[in-house]
Amino acid sequence: MNSKLAVFPTSAEINPQGHLAIGGVDMVELAAHFGTPLYVFDEATLRARCREFKREFVSRYGNTAVVYAGKAFLHGALAVILRDEGLGLDVVSAGELHIAINAGFPPGDIYFHGNNKSRDELTLALRHNVGRIVVDNMNELDMLIRLAEEGGYTPKIFFRIMPGVDAHTHGHLTTGAADSKFGIPLSRAEEAVAKAMASAPLKLVGLHFHIGSMVGEHQPYLAAMDRVLGFSAEMTRKYGFDLQELDIGGGFGVQYTLDSPMPEVSFFAERLTGHLSAHYKSLNQPLPQLIIEPGRAVVAQAGVALYTAGTIKEVGGRLYVAVDGGMADNIRPPLYDARYEVLSAGKADVAEADEVTVVGRYCETGDILIKDTRVAPVVAGDILAVPVCGAYCLPMASNYNAALRPAVVMVGDGSARLIRRRESLEDLTHCDSI
Repeated sequence: MNSKLAVFPTSAEINPQGHLAIGGVDMVELAAHFGTPLYVFDEATLRARCREFKREFVSRYGNTAVVYAGKAFLHGALAVILRDEGLGLDVVSAGELHIAINAGFPPGDIYFHGNNKSRDELTLALRHNVGRIVVDNMNELDMLIRLAEEGGYTPKIFFRIMPGVDAHTHGHLTTGAADSKFGIPLSRAEEAVAKAMASAPLKLVGLHFHIGSMVGEHQPYLAAMDRVLGFSAEMTRKYGFDLQELDIGGGFGVQYTLDSPMPEVSFFAERLTGHLSAHYKSLNQPLPQLIIEPGRAVVAQAGVALYTAGTIKEVGGRLYVAVDGGMADNIRPPLYDARYEVLSAGKADVAEADEVTVVGRYCETGDILIKDTRVAPVVAGDILAVPVCGAYCLPMASNYNAALRPAVVMVGDGSARLIRRRESLEDLTHCDSI
């Protein structure tokens, strides 16, 4: 058994032909049928991750809502799975809200985030009567008050608080520090609470914070929780604020490579819920609803990118393997220094003897998917599988070099279904006017 299967979807296996199979489907045959680059999602892994978060948190803190962060990857087929599994959905734009509503996702289970919501986006959220609007700043608060008064709406809102906590992650992934574009600084948060509570249409029911992404420690969550709970207590004394819901965001790290393990969901669940329960027990007060917003941790491992190897050449002692995708479908390596494993899908049972650098086909020196990694001997035409590509690859995909964004397939129980076709050359110009 190849050790790299540990970071592939839970259903991954090596079939009798020595090929990588996911959801009972041979990846070499799948690539031949749909072409590459191809993104493959395993339904079993998606459902297992949804259930794991619900089980681990709700068993320890009964009043927990698990809300999927749609920015990691959102598609109508995924929205249906989330709805079936009883998760809520966090959206950050009119586009994400449209995808969710179009798939029949219940509006009351949608949380609308975003640091620069437009008037049109807030109006759309109000018209759909989304469950919560997470207010990011004072300008948004003023605009929302006006829209609610004009339209006769009574939205339930959270404030996103900037707790000033370092999440100890990549600088581009930190969102809760004192210097961040997200949220209301604690120094101004009292003004926001006072204004919201004085506004008849708005129902301030909770507070929200999000410290960052790919977080591998629990202490930053606890530090942020303490600061926000301290602020909440002060608002209760001054204004009678009732913290009914506490949203601590997501950001739970996932394992991308064999040498980068991350804590299990149970690790975070035990420490975060225990800390919150102990805080309220010491005060002899009722517990608020706890809301968590995992995105990457739900979808990342479920996704695999398939590429076809093309040009292979040795330069300066390094063996370069070029594939038919790259930074246009996965910008994470050049953007975040992200690291991945790779497996030759048609040689999954062959010893990985060659050290290669897998590069993309785009006109950028930085278009490198995986540097200095081991793989079975590669020849042009081989199918290379890159695991843990379910999060933030497709949402940030582009048409750089007029590339066609890849097809997406869902697999499970031995069958595959196309959930998004590959773009065509005609798609590249269908919005143009000459």
